[in-house]
Amino acid sequence: MAELEGQGGGVVADPRGVLRQGRAFLDFFWDIAKPEQEVRLAATENLLRHLQEGRKDDELQYTLKRLVEGLGATREAARPGFSLALAQVLQAFEEIPMCSVLEQIKEKHNLEKVKKKLVRNAAFGNFFGVMALFQSGRLVKDRKALLESIQLLQQLAHHQAHLRDLPRKTLIDIMSEVPETVFEEVLFGILQSDLASAFTSPENLHLLLVGIQKFPGVLKPINLKKLFGSPTVVNEQNIPRLVELLQSAAKSEKKDKKLPSVVFDLLQVSLKDDAFELFWKEGVENGLLKEKSGPVSYMCYRLLGSALPLLSLDQLQMVLKGKVMQHYGEHVVTTQLPDRFRFAPEMEGYVDEFLSRCDDLERQLAVMIGFSTLTNQGYPVFSSSSRVVRHLQPVALLKYVEWLKDMFLRPDFDCCLDFSSNRQKQNQENVNIAQHKITRLRKWVIHRLANIVENPVKKEESLVMDISRFCCFHAFFETKKKTSQICEASVLPSEPLDGQAHSVAENYFFGLLQTLNTLPVLGDTAKAAALREKHIHGVTADGKLWIFLLVEYANKLLSSEHVKALKPFTKGQRDAWERALQSVKNLQKENKSDGAKVVAFQQLLLLIAIYLFKNQSETMDVLSDLLNCTERAFSKEPKKKKTDSAEPGWVEVMVEILLSLLAQPSLLIRRISRSVFVRICPNLTKRALQLILDVLDPYQEQNEESAVVVMEESDKEIKSAPDTDEEGSEDSSDEGDTEEENDSGDEEKNEEVDDDFRSQLMNVLQAGNALGGDESDEELDDEAMMALDKNISALFAEQQKRIQAKKNEKEKMRKEEILRRDFKIKVLDLIEVFLTKQSENPLVFDVIEPLLRVIEQCMSSDSDKQEVDFLQKTASIFKNSLCRAKQYCKRVDALQEDLHAFVERLVKKACKHTDSSVALYYFSASLYLLKVLRGNTSDKSSTPSNPLPEKQSNTIPQASQLLSTGCLDVERVTAVYQQALTQFLTKRNSALTSSMFNDLFSRFPVMCKPLVDILVKSITAGARQHQQAQACLLLQNVLLLRELKLFMTEEEWEELIRESISQVTESLKMVGKCILKAEKEKVAKNLELLNFLLKTVAEQKLCVKLTELDQVLVALYQAEGIGNSARLDCLYWNVMRWLNYTKPKKEKTANKPVQEAESLKRKKKGFLPETKKRKNRKKGIQENGVAPGASEDGEPAAPEEQPLGTEVPKQKKALVLGSSKQKNENRGVGEKGVAMAGRGEGAVNGGGAVAAKKKKKKNRKRKGNAGSEAEQAPAAKKTKGTVSQETQQKQGKAKKKRKGKKTPAPQE
Repeated sequence: MAELEGQGGGVVADPRGVLRQGRAFLDFFWDIAKPEQEVRLAATENLLRHLQEGRKDDELQYTLKRLVEGLGATREAARPGFSLALAQVLQAFEEIPMCSVLEQIKEKHNLEKVKKKLVRNAAFGNFFGVMALFQSGRLVKDRKALLESIQLLQQLAHHQAHLRDLPRKTLIDIMSEVPETVFEEVLFGILQSDLASAFTSPENLHLLLVGIQKFPGVLKPINLKKLFGSPTVVNEQNIPRLVELLQSAAKSEKKDKKLPSVVFDLLQVSLKDDAFELFWKEGVENGLLKEKSGPVSYMCYRLLGSALPLLSLDQLQMVLKGKVMQHYGEHVVTTQLPDRFRFAPEMEGYVDEFLSRCDDLERQLAVMIGFSTLTNQGYPVFSSSSRVVRHLQPVALLKYVEWLKDMFLRPDFDCCLDFSSNRQKQNQENVNIAQHKITRLRKWVIHRLANIVENPVKKEESLVMDISRFCCFHAFFETKKKTSQICEASVLPSEPLDGQAHSVAENYFFGLLQTLNTLPVLGDTAKAAALREKHIHGVTADGKLWIFLLVEYANKLLSSEHVKALKPFTKGQRDAWERALQSVKNLQKENKSDGAKVVAFQQLLLLIAIYLFKNQSETMDVLSDLLNCTERAFSKEPKKKKTDSAEPGWVEVMVEILLSLLAQPSLLIRRISRSVFVRICPNLTKRALQLILDVLDPYQEQNEESAVVVMEESDKEIKSAPDTDEEGSEDSSDEGDTEEENDSGDEEKNEEVDDDFRSQLMNVLQAGNALGGDESDEELDDEAMMALDKNISALFAEQQKRIQAKKNEKEKMRKEEILRRDFKIKVLDLIEVFLTKQSENPLVFDVIEPLLRVIEQCMSSDSDKQEVDFLQKTASIFKNSLCRAKQYCKRVDALQEDLHAFVERLVKKACKHTDSSVALYYFSASLYLLKVLRGNTSDKSSTPSNPLPEKQSNTIPQASQLLSTGCLDVERVTAVYQQALTQFLTKRNSALTSSMFNDLFSRFPVMCKPLVDILVKSITAGARQHQQAQACLLLQNVLLLRELKLFMTEEEWEELIRESISQVTESLKMVGKCILKAEKEKVAKNLELLNFLLKTVAEQKLCVKLTELDQVLVALYQAEGIGNSARLDCLYWNVMRWLNYTKPKKEKTANKPVQEAESLKRKKKGFLPETKKRKNRKKGIQENGVAPGASEDGEPAAPEEQPLGTEVPKQKKALVLGSSKQKNENRGVGEKGVAMAGRGEGAVNGGGAVAAKKKKKKNRKRKGNAGSEAEQAPAAKKTKGTVSQETQQKQGKAKKKRKGKKTPAPQE
């Protein structure tokens, strides 16, 4: 180390001295070259920290050497890593001379001396070296190094094949950081040639433009004229060359999809030299746009978007009315295909960025109007739903809205940049072009106005009201005479609005109503902020409904002489209108305690009143009923007791109205109807709920619903997109089915022949003597034949009409069914609201059976998508909103008898069903009722039917709460579930499943004790092996419940365990050899249950006799009762562990006698000689203490066979495999908790032995040598049941050292 420190210098004298310091330092350089950026950055930081802490010159010099070498690495990710590390080192250690590092770079990556195939790496090495010097921040301060670096970059610029334009870009970056004095004194001289050739390449032009902007004092017009002959860059003489360079730049940057820097700099220089107009008109519009090239066109669009923030108001107006804008509009209109590139989103981004950063109101307004007047046959290209308006300042937004309203009333196409596509020009011969343009423009304007309200733009209430009144006026009214009293009637349209314009305004107005209904409170006042915190929507800051203000405005228009309604009201309709307004005013005076209910009724009344302008005949009846219902709902008269024959209450009437409104295609109506229903839910009566449930009843579909369906279908014909949603478009989704039905109609026509038609045809033929025999043909003359043909054709025409009428009728029925089912899906929303908001209402019980009937009927009907959606929604409501509801009715004391009968009825229906999926819903409903009954406290004592044992009641204080039965009659309910459980376990094809009873036992432990006896008996009495297995599974789950012990005394618990073991023992006695899947399942469940029972006996020290069980299990294994199943084998030995048996070990069997291998000693081609074979592997195993696989005489080693069930002295009992087949049954089986009989030579893995046996067998076939590695399976078969005395003695010695004498399993 002393030598290294003394030498210093740039070259490391003893690099091994650095290497001997450890791998940590060298690993930094390996990590710097890795492709992961995070790893490279971390390595750079660690290297820098290490060098700063150590301050060792040898390490620093070695670092510089390694980093300079890495600059030209072959891997692309390594080069920037080493460059960044070098820059950081140079920045941290300023004492390192820049020139010396640059010399090292030039020397290491010498382009002249390097081999040809390494030129690319050397070029990149030099380039990244200069980049490192520049990124260090010290290059600008060292003039000599700066000059040499610029010269090196100029040399590298000639290697475009490898580096492309990277040296030029780096040169520009360096020049932009250099001070003007340094540029003038150092760089200007060496860059003169590049600046003089600015018009030869885009890179040189970019260099010149950056210099002009950065160093205006150096690159004066005089110097520019000396360089390339003209004092300015942008002039008429240079325009052609500039266009060529910009086209080249556009094509080189087309993959990056961004504006080339040289183009943007040229724009800035033209603005600085007051030559923008020349540049734009001659260079862009008359130059670049002439070439029909995609990259060039997109570059012009990007230049337009980028120029917006830099231009003055006059320049903006010139650009926005120019050819580039028109070219852009044509691009937007013609690129509608999904696979074509669309520039519109990018242009919207430019406009959005400009509006967000611009504070000038006039320029903001100019850009918005400029893009709004780029029209394609009157329809603006700019999206009417664009969100860029959110950046407009309030004054600019007001002016923009005024401009839109003026364009709607007096369309001015002189200020528009209008164009038509080629296809539109071909198809416009028979169209009134002027009227067509006006209609399209008005449609866009009214949508733009409505969308401004919807957009999250900062707006005042006055602006929202102004737009809403404008839309309302032109949707339902027209001006007879100008008047200043009404703002909307102060200006007459230049072209009267036609029916289509009014219809469009009407549609967007109802969409606007929906927006207003969900609009947050506007304004900055404290009252508005308080309302926003309460999440109140649809009202103004003073609490008035937006829709109420619009109704008041419409009422004012109805009373005006200067305005007339498009659909004038009759006297009755006007009376209903006035009555509705008065009713709303009365509601506003109501007590504020019912505020939500009052608001809901107001919204519904006002909405139906407004719909009088749209559809007077249908709305009139609904409005009259709603007015009567509202008056009764808020009447202060005492309520009279109703009889069954009395007129329906206001709730029933309101429910009927809401049901009729749900059939409307308007999403707004359905939303308000739903909110009203939420408010009237607490007042819902049984009759009102039944009206809703009747709609869902699959057996009552013809009377009430037919009217609803017809109304919905009639509305569908006149609906429009803004006022509807996806739910109302069933017809279009089902039109594709008509072709299939038409095809099937032909088949039906061929298959079904009407008898009446047959008889009519026979009569026609007989009348024409066509069936008279062979001679009759001769008697028919031409006139008779013509008459006969005419009669037959008329008959077939009538038959065809009848067939078509039948098809039409069938199609009509199909569509009505679709509409009816869609209506039911909407009605399900009301059911869900009721179950959610009124979960504690006793009427909830009336919903259960109708929902179950719907599920049952849908399960057995067609499986089209709509039916599946209906079923899924019904099932979801039933499961989540009803059965899983956390709140339930707490007032069922008077309903106890009915609910118990309901439980019995539901369980019996579940038992009778053949479909288990339907039975599950019935069973779940019964469990819900059990939860309700248990959770209610009865007037009688709610203590459990079985008294709690005294000991347990003392030790578990919460037991009484846990076991409380509430109103539940346990004995009555137990009888029902006993029948169900018995049927499940004794009937062969029961729809019930074990999961149902698992749910019952886990949720209601009080049911466990009465039903557990059935489970115990069914272990042997089950109808089939599957039922017996399910009985074991259920019994095990029940015994695992800790609540079961709370119902039982210790004696009852012990007797239950004893009886369960007895039943399992009897079940195992009947087991033969397990072959079928059901047999294996039964034995597996028996063993799992038995494992738990024996564990319970052992842990709780119960007095249970296990003698018979011991014998049965041993006999089961002897008779191969568990078959060759690995799972059963594992379960079996888990059980035997509790009886102090251990699983027998896999012993290595002996090799074949050497005599059998003597005949194979001849050498064969491709086999190893004897000297090359491994002979010591087996010896090594024996020396390590593992018992050899065979005795000396070659016979297999096996434990001595003993009578099963007897005790083995000084070791645990071990069941012995009687054959090699039984050995193979245990291979690969994991033995949970089974104690091995010995550790040393006796513990042999069965699976490993089999694997070794297979490997040896392959080697024998490959080598032909049957010596020490021969397969011993035949010998094992020959010596079945024998034992090797020597092996047995060794095993006994090993076991004596480790284990004492083991007592037998407990037999009593």
